[in-house]
Amino acid sequence: MIDLSHQDNIAIIKMNRLPANAIDADFLIQLGETLKAQIESESTAIILTGTSNIFSAGVDLVKLLKGGTDYIREFLLNLQQMLDTLFFCPKPVVAAINGHAIAGGCVIACCADNRIMVNGKGRIGVPELRVGVPFPVIIMELMRAKVNSACFEEIMLEGATYSCQDALQRGLVDQIVEQDSLMDTALKSAQSLASIRPEIYALTKLQIRQSVREAIDAHDKLHGDEIKTLWESAETQQAIKDYMEKTFKK
Repeated sequence: MIDLSHQDNIAIIKMNRLPANAIDADFLIQLGETLKAQIESESTAIILTGTSNIFSAGVDLVKLLKGGTDYIREFLLNLQQMLDTLFFCPKPVVAAINGHAIAGGCVIACCADNRIMVNGKGRIGVPELRVGVPFPVIIMELMRAKVNSACFEEIMLEGATYSCQDALQRGLVDQIVEQDSLMDTALKSAQSLASIRPEIYALTKLQIRQSVREAIDAHDKLHGDEIKTLWESAETQQAIKDYMEKTFKK
């Protein structure tokens, strides 16, 4: 599910759960463990990318429905832990967004320090409300930190997905490049960020994102239990079923 390679000291993590890099509990564990290993390694930066023309299509809804309450709890815990590791990674992280980055895929991309998206038909966005599930606190806060503030409510409440150009305007991505230059551009970005003294880079990144950490902690106390209850509810399961039926009919 997760492929790891290196170019010089740059770690390249490729999400490879075919056909769409759908996110399940095991995927989150493997990605989180791979990230932690690279944080502890001699790698100077990390590039995160997908397979073919899909970065990630988001949560594996079929498995979520089949798994029941215990699986949902495991999934949400693994999601929280992986996103925490990725968003607060002390090393430079570059997302090479090779295509569609939907829902959880968009969130993973937005954890990166630099988000480079290929110019094409790929869409990016967080349609969770259209699916019928609430945003976990960590997703709400990291998205708040990473997108243009004037577009934050639109992005979160409307549940739209955007073309690369529209995504650039809203701060969902930082740069658009052609397909044949995506990885070269990502490597140059990673190498540039890695050239900064690592302890200084890590400290500065920690300072920038400290307010996000504080917001997560505070808002989890306010809304965490309610969000978990909603995820586990029969109404949410039915909403997911209805969304899947409408989507698969298209």
